[in-house]
Amino acid sequence: MICSVLAAGIRGVHSRSIGFFYHNTFVLQRHKSALSEDVYAYWQSMTSTSDSFLPALNVSNLVKSFDDFRAVDNLSLNIRQGEFYALLGPNGAGKTTTLRMVAGLLQPDAGSIAVLGPDARADPIAAKRIMAWVPDEPMIYDKLTPIEYLEFIAGLWSMDPNVAQLRAVALLEQFGLSKHAGDRCQGFSKGMRQKVALTGALLHQPQVIILDEPLTGLDAGPARQGKSVLRELVATGVTIIMTTHILEVAERMADRIGVIGNGRLLAEGALDELRAGEGRRDQTLEEIFLQIVGVDESAPDALQGNTAVA
Repeated sequence: MICSVLAAGIRGVHSRSIGFFYHNTFVLQRHKSALSEDVYAYWQSMTSTSDSFLPALNVSNLVKSFDDFRAVDNLSLNIRQGEFYALLGPNGAGKTTTLRMVAGLLQPDAGSIAVLGPDARADPIAAKRIMAWVPDEPMIYDKLTPIEYLEFIAGLWSMDPNVAQLRAVALLEQFGLSKHAGDRCQGFSKGMRQKVALTGALLHQPQVIILDEPLTGLDAGPARQGKSVLRELVATGVTIIMTTHILEVAERMADRIGVIGNGRLLAEGALDELRAGEGRRDQTLEEIFLQIVGVDESAPDALQGNTAVA
């Protein structure tokens, strides 16, 4: 049981980065003797890189309507492997609806979704096995401790207990949760709950991680730690797809940015590419965003509710 093993701790397993259980061959070799041959082989197969020519996510002509309202309107996206992609847009632009369809939580009316090759609509289980989804308000079980929560998640993925033990210990340490591993989640702050949700999302080693407003409401310390972890993941070849209303975060962290409005892609590219538009050479992402979505910066509510990237 993960619970009992984690409570005692696995001595000698300390990770300085999330890459510990993704691509750190040295650490794998160091602890090979503690793993059975089949578990070690499984771990190696899971950490091998997939075909780098496949896009991490290919969305083509995606459509979703709610009664007479078309939330997503023939949206197409092509997101590369190992890319940090920020999806921005005003309230009601269709960001969360799009990501929920990609994650398999909402059925599209039309269009296709491919995650590292597999058709997510034709084979949703295969797609979900290589993805993780963290909503803006994560649902975790208040009566469980982080240890118990990770044991529960490991069971859902039918993970080998030995593999799950090592990953869980590394994640709890990485997110600063080790000393709270035996505390019930019901008393946790929003930042701690968000970190518990992230540990659960990362446990099965997803290659594509979808985050809906992951830093909203976090204090400076947890937010900075979260950003550091996300960049470490991208460095290991993991693809991050994130929505955020904190445009500074997207400006500093994203490799590419997509701006959508009324369910359609309005602009896409690296920040320098977005600045290539007329009169945008020295603009911040905030200024570019407001120009693309057609918001008057002088309006008193320009950066309040109406343009929040929620």
